[in-house]
Amino acid sequence: MNSQVSARKGTLLLLMMSNLLFCQNVQTLPVCSGGDCQTPLPELFDRVVMLSHYIHTLYTDMFIEFDKQYVQDREFIAKAINDCPTSSLATPEDKEQAQKVPPEVLLNLILSLVHSWNDPLFQLITGLGGIHEAPDAIISRAKEIEEQNKRLLEGIEKIISQAYPEAKGNEIYLVWSQLPSLQGVDEESKDLAFYNNIRCLRRDSHKVDNYLKFLRCQIVHKNNC
Repeated sequence: MNSQVSARKGTLLLLMMSNLLFCQNVQTLPVCSGGDCQTPLPELFDRVVMLSHYIHTLYTDMFIEFDKQYVQDREFIAKAINDCPTSSLATPEDKEQAQKVPPEVLLNLILSLVHSWNDPLFQLITGLGGIHEAPDAIISRAKEIEEQNKRLLEGIEKIISQAYPEAKGNEIYLVWSQLPSLQGVDEESKDLAFYNNIRCLRRDSHKVDNYLKFLRCQIVHKNNC
């Protein structure tokens, strides 16, 4: 338990340092071209990998908290929808499949996944307040994810602009069909919709975390990691 707490504190400290760099636009060892200075690509990747890992941790904590609060002794698992709204995206399932996808295509897939979180996160934040005895921990994590998600999008877009400018704007925008259920009047259906969405968001954040780590190894370290 102590080691887990220490690891979490270390991640939070690194995240705070990364966010400070994003917010203050501090650029160490800038790469300049025609007077236009850019943050070095390795540094950008370090930031987004750190941030995506932290976001996945928040999603996991939120899922565990919701499961503990609402899922016990109820048939949520049996009623849960297997497919997520982003299942229609042809995303790699493992490292071997990821190696067959061009980096610029994988980066846009990541961007599509992260963009797709915006609406369900907003609905989670606004809708959770209407759930009876909704834990503050779940609401606060959803708000924190929404804020960190903006920074993650900014970092990924900078990587694409710097490394693959020709691929910019090729991401796919998805609509989550379950969002109206989050605003329903039936409590059990609403709780189930929240459960499905948090589960899908957690799954997608795990994919994004793995993809970014893979791309950092492939692009920055030339697969030497």
